[in-house]
Amino acid sequence: MKFEVYETEAGNSRWRLVGGNGEEVANGGENFSSHWSANRAAEGFRDHVSSHTFEVYESGSDYRWRAKASNGQTVASSGEPFPRRGDAQRAADNVRDNAGAASGP
Repeated sequence: MKFEVYETEAGNSRWRLVGGNGEEVANGGENFSSHWSANRAAEGFRDHVSSHTFEVYESGSDYRWRAKASNGQTVASSGEPFPRRGDAQRAADNVRDNAGAASGP
């Protein structure tokens, strides 16, 4: 896994976590005004991933996961929807267990 910081079409910066297959497995879910701020947010998620609460929730007919900080703020979410709750839970567990060792940003 690796963290990437990128610029949106609107000129904001965001971060995402990419799996070994090149697909996005998580994202920060918010726009940052600078590359530096997005980079710090990604580093913060990586450095504190074990302290976040991961939850799976229904989103329409699919399931997604999100990670919340101790203050209740969502700090990351799934990169894709899942057809089954168990699939979303496995994806959340994968990020929780492996993001701390991810490279980048």
